[in-house]
Amino acid sequence: MDVIVTDHARFEIQRRGIEETDVIAVINKPQQRIPSLKGGLVLQSKYFDKIEGKDMLLRVIGKESPKGFVLITVYKTSKIEKYWMKEEL
Repeated sequence: MDVIVTDHARFEIQRRGIEETDVIAVINKPQQRIPSLKGGLVLQSKYFDKIEGKDMLLRVIGKESPKGFVLITVYKTSKIEKYWMKEEL
């Protein structure tokens, strides 16, 4: 999938010390896809962050378009339980 990275997303990737390869991996194969309130999409995956030295959640926020996935912003968090959507049995 083509990824269109906005200036804001590029700034946040750099500012937050996130590897762009990790962002692309989440976009291409997210562990979870969650519709956002504003009609966009939250893609997220758990991963081990080498800088933090612990398990983290990488959340990618964007929109699907005919040209590809428009990346609006991205962030990592250690609050996995807060954001992880539990599957109902």
